[in-house]
Amino acid sequence: MLAPTGELVAAALAGGGAVGAFNVITIEHAEAIVAGAEEARLPVILQISENAVRFHHGRLAPIAAATRAIAAASSVSVALHLDHVESDELLAQAAANGFGSVMYDASRLAYAENVAATSAAVRNCRAQGLWVESELGEIGGKGGAHAKGARTDPGEAAAFVAATGVDALAVAVGSSHAMVTRSARLDHELIARLAAVVPVPLVLHGSSGVPDDELTRAVRGGMAKINIGTALNTAFTGTVRATLGDEPDLIDPRRYLASARVAMAVTVSTALRVLKSGVIPA
Repeated sequence: MLAPTGELVAAALAGGGAVGAFNVITIEHAEAIVAGAEEARLPVILQISENAVRFHHGRLAPIAAATRAIAAASSVSVALHLDHVESDELLAQAAANGFGSVMYDASRLAYAENVAATSAAVRNCRAQGLWVESELGEIGGKGGAHAKGARTDPGEAAAFVAATGVDALAVAVGSSHAMVTRSARLDHELIARLAAVVPVPLVLHGSSGVPDDELTRAVRGGMAKINIGTALNTAFTGTVRATLGDEPDLIDPRRYLASARVAMAVTVSTALRVLKSGVIPA
């Protein structure tokens, strides 16, 4: 069933956990994420990034419609989130395509320009009933604005939230986008400082590279929304590669896509259990 992103995040915080947000690239991703959430009996956020829209020839509507239909048919609460939006044209399509929230990303801009752009985006999104996440500071792994080793300053983060009115803030505390090994170590002292001064939920990007024990500490420290993308692609691609290696004459994509979908669902259900209670599952 469809649910507002803000409600899922608030409920997770109130329960001492965090809600998982997983990246959708193909229909199989969306099906796997929901299957994993249903297996864990926990809510989940399906998020489509601007990069994913670009992969689909710049057309949001088809992949959004499929994802929305999968979410609506779920037995658990599922929110739809448009992620890392830099294009105002794409931002304007969010509400009409069923999204309850967006992550507006002006982090490549200088601070004052980021504040101005994000404030305008918040005003426009609020008029459409959208919950807005944004980013201050830099998340490692993508170069440029995402320089490795970046950290969010707590005072600047609090000022940014006050100036823009965002509903949630993605912060740089040691994670990195696109990590394929789970070796990241988070700055838990910084997470505590941010949670103490930032009056909105904190979001962790680049969580695929963060081990379970680090994630549980981050959730206990105040992280409320945990973004995971690369871990799904690792499960997907690894399973396809193994299947085709075992059956080199296989040509029916349903055979290897079905296995990949199951592997992603297991990744999702395992992660959601970690995030719910801050306890690593046995």
